[in-house]
Amino acid sequence: MRGGQRSQIYGESKTWGSNEEENCGSETKYKKKQKPEVEKLKEPVLHDITKSLTKRYGLNFTQQHISSLWFLCKQEASLLNKTNQACGLFNPSEVALLEWTDDIEVFMLKGYGNPLNYRMGVHLLKDVFESMKNAIKAKQDPGRLHEKARLRFSHAETVIPFTCLLGLFREGEAGFYKQIQKKQPLELPPRPPATRNWKVSNVSPFAGNNMLVLYSCPIANSSDEYFVQVLHNEEPIAMPGCDGSYFCPFNIFKNKIVDPSLKHDFKKLCTLNEEQPTQVLESSKLSLFNWFFWLFNDDKQPRKDEL
Repeated sequence: MRGGQRSQIYGESKTWGSNEEENCGSETKYKKKQKPEVEKLKEPVLHDITKSLTKRYGLNFTQQHISSLWFLCKQEASLLNKTNQACGLFNPSEVALLEWTDDIEVFMLKGYGNPLNYRMGVHLLKDVFESMKNAIKAKQDPGRLHEKARLRFSHAETVIPFTCLLGLFREGEAGFYKQIQKKQPLELPPRPPATRNWKVSNVSPFAGNNMLVLYSCPIANSSDEYFVQVLHNEEPIAMPGCDGSYFCPFNIFKNKIVDPSLKHDFKKLCTLNEEQPTQVLESSKLSLFNWFFWLFNDDKQPRKDEL
């Protein structure tokens, strides 16, 4: 038996539920409060790129100009497949840094930057798990029909929290999954040129989706018959909550991933009066120095027109 659960940004089918973010007062309050902090994190990057472009082209650029040009670059690249116009104003290292500023904004306001962001997904996780249990019960009754798949269509504000609730695309060691369950501080994705797992272009691209597939695979001398596999954008991905396995026994999936998350009630999470301060562990001063040194050196390199 194979049954799929899928959350997708765009589609013609009926949407699943309502927008989680719009119904979560605590989340709205957190984002409004946190937005200036996110801008402070982005400001050094915009400042240095503004300075570099002003020197390179002899024009009096401002940080607002850089933000607008970066927005135009992304629109041209995604809609027109053009990277030699607005994007051509930036060198590759500047593009990497601007992508990082986008990534940390989503990380802070929609992802792992605050546990409330992803704990909003408990409602969806519960619904997915219940549909799996119903499919198992139906299969065990020979005369009963069972659904082959259940499709859920929504927006990034639903897909990203659910992705984080599964522990996907986090930095660090495998033990981090316990961190998100214990509401412990999480580090920002590292600045370029360091590599990172958290890239919004991978986490939530256009038509991004998660698929949870339930398999029936009886194994001799084993009590495990049902297994869960996660696919992100149609690609199998390891589950940190299941010790990095690609196929997680259903009971372990329940005990290690579902049950700890369902301890949190959506309504209680979203009616808190005050947000708990979110701690974000930033990189060391040495890393910051290396970043400035890298940006300074890269600006001396010949400019390329393509991303």
